[in-house]
This record gives sequence, structure tokens and C-alpha cells, in this order.
Amino acid sequence: MQDTMYASALPLHLSDSNRRIIDGGPSLRVYQTWKGSNRFCCGGRLIFGPDARSLFLTVFLIVTPVILFCTFVSQRLFHEFDDHIGNLIMAISAIFTLYIVILLFLTSGRDPGIVPRNLHPPEPEDEADGSNLSADWPGSRIGAPSLPPTKDVTVRGMVVKVKYCQTCMLYRPPRCSHCSICNNCVERFDHHCPWVGQCIGKRNYRFFFMFISSTTMLCLYVFAFCWVNISKIMDEYQCDLWRALVKSPMSGILILYTFIAAWFVGGLTGFHLYLIITNQTTYENFRYRYDSKMNPYNRGCAGNLWEIFFSKIPPSKNNFRAKVKGETSSVYNSVSMGPTMSQEMPKTSFDLEMGKRQAVAAEDLEDIQSQIDSVGGLERCGTEPPHAKWDQKNNWEITPDMRMLADEFGMQYGPSPTERERIHGDQ
Repeated sequence: MQDTMYASALPLHLSDSNRRIIDGGPSLRVYQTWKGSNRFCCGGRLIFGPDARSLFLTVFLIVTPVILFCTFVSQRLFHEFDDHIGNLIMAISAIFTLYIVILLFLTSGRDPGIVPRNLHPPEPEDEADGSNLSADWPGSRIGAPSLPPTKDVTVRGMVVKVKYCQTCMLYRPPRCSHCSICNNCVERFDHHCPWVGQCIGKRNYRFFFMFISSTTMLCLYVFAFCWVNISKIMDEYQCDLWRALVKSPMSGILILYTFIAAWFVGGLTGFHLYLIITNQTTYENFRYRYDSKMNPYNRGCAGNLWEIFFSKIPPSKNNFRAKVKGETSSVYNSVSMGPTMSQEMPKTSFDLEMGKRQAVAAEDLEDIQSQIDSVGGLERCGTEPPHAKWDQKNNWEITPDMRMLADEFGMQYGPSPTERERIHGDQ
């Protein structure tokens, strides 16, 4: 009966999700099985950090004061300047704001330089000299694979130690660090910025610096023209500063807001400009203090500026939209229910949140069928089937997975009506 079931066509009432698994497609994509904490949008084309919701707050803090400036302050400036100049003042602020928002999403919505994880730990290296081994490292125990916690890498003639990441199962490249928020190893890791909801690394640092520097310039732009508006009011009404602020309270609010924001983003811009000139990252500056020793990555002021602003951004090492290959693909191929179905089906559990279903092995199907056959033979043998019992409502205790599979393949499970009457009479 089992051979007949495998050779027969698939039931018409099979659910769509199970039919996709049985037919072997469509395959899952990399972003659907990603082990990091990232969030993906547009089918894996955009990758954000787990705190991507902070983008809404950041956009609100940037766009709102510009809208207020264009609505209340620029209108008054139209009367003080020519129409063309007044329109230009408002247009510059609007276009500059759009440019900053684009930079924000270029920083937040792209791969910052994630290093792909290894599926298996690397092979233990030759450790004739055990000086690199740590006493707390599992590889130092007798009988365990030897894997040193660090190894030496030469960078521009200087020896740099790189650490082994137990999460990603790889030796991190130089200047790479593991972000505990995104749960990824990131090349040239600078920091995780909560305002953009993303790690700042090798592939988006340029856009991050352009974002914070442009935001600083926008704050100074709004700050300056708010003061121009206040000064024009003072000259027109021959009043002091406080009376001018009363006549244009929005100018005073924006002056205070942009002053505080300019100190924040301006200080951040100055700090990162120093890091760029000295070719450091925020992580290295706080961790290693390269100013007290030689920095192996320093190429001089011109070379460092060229590396950040004019060098080609390397392509991503991850193709998030690629179909998953290897073990996951073999699982889909092995659960095909056609006539050439393999008798050795792997028992693999798929995550429901990723849109996958539990694949049932061939031996599980055989066990289900044997239990169903034994139920049908109750009238002949008068005994209960193995691994089953009856409750007070005469219902056969069967697992939800077995019940669902039997429903979808049109199998009958549980006792027949005649058998129910006989069991009820025995009780």
C-alpha cells in the first residue's frame, strides 16, 4: 500500500504550502534564512538593522523644522528680498533636505560590509607553538579540536592579531568586529548608529559622514536665515530682540533647535573628520588608542581622505536574493513525492516564520500508514493498535502532524463506525 501511495498522483486537495514543498519550489532565498538580526524589505533588496524604526524619528527631526522654516520664516523673507531670492532660499532648504534623507537611506538600507558566516568551523591550524592558545578556549582541552582564539596577520609590514568569532565561525578580517545588535561581523566596523538603525562599516561609512556633515550644514543654514529674519524685523519695527522674537516666535524656536542640533551633529562631524584624517574607526579609537602607537592603516592625510571619499566601494559579499543552495536545497528535493521518491528522506524542521513547513520523513509516513492499517484490523484481531489508546470520548490519540498529513493525503485515521460501536459496547 505504501508503494501505491508513492506512485499515485498527488491529491487535488493538498494545501498550497505543502504542494510548494512537495514540488520542490520555490526555493528559499538567503534573506529568508538569514541568522542575523537584520530586517529586509523589497524582497531582500534593502537591509536594515533591528532598530530600523528609529529612522522615522530621524526623518521627523530633520523634515519638521524645514517645513516650519518654509511655512513661517521663508514667507516673511519674501517681503524682505526679491521674489527670486525668496524662492531660492526656500528651494535650497527643501532640496537640501531631500538630499539628506537620501543619504540617510543610503546609509541605513545597504549592506555595511557584513562578512558571510561559515557553515562549519574552520579547520584547526598547525599549532606547533601553543603560545596563541587560551586556557579558557575549548580547543585547548584534551580531545577537543585545537583552534586558537587569535592569529597573527601582517598588515603593511606590521603584525596584527585577529580574533576568532564563535558566532560566525570565522577569523575576523583586520578591522572587522562583531556587532552585538545586528549579530553580524562587519568589515571596518565603526559603530552601530541608533539614529540610522544600522551598523556603520566599510560600505556605508562614506554616506554616513556625508549625512552628518550635510545635516550640520542644513542646521547652520536654517539658523542663519532665522537670524536674518529676526534682524529684518528689528530694523522694520525699530524694536529690540525680545520684541522681534514675539513677532516671529517660530524663528526663535528654530534658532534654539538648530543651535542644539548643530552642536550635536557638528561635534560628531568634527570627530569623524579627525578619524578620517588619521584613518581610524570609532571602535579603534576607543579600544586601541592608535595615537599612542603606530597605526598600521594610516596612509597619510591625503591617502586617508582618498580612501574614504574617492576609492571604489567594494561590492557586497552577500547576495541576499540568491536562492539557498546546499543542505536546504537538498531538503526540498528529497521531499518530492513523485514515483522516483527516495526512501531515505531527511528529517528536517523548518522555521514557520520563514514560510517553511515541517518535512516528514519516509519512515514517518510508513509508521503512520502502519498505525492506520492496524486500526483497520481491529475487527479481525480484537486488540488495540500499538502506540494508541482510547479516551472517554472514544477518540484515537494521534499527533497533530500525523492527523494533518493523513487529511491532506486522503487517508482515513481513527476507528471505523462499526469499531466505535464495538468498543463502546465493551466499555
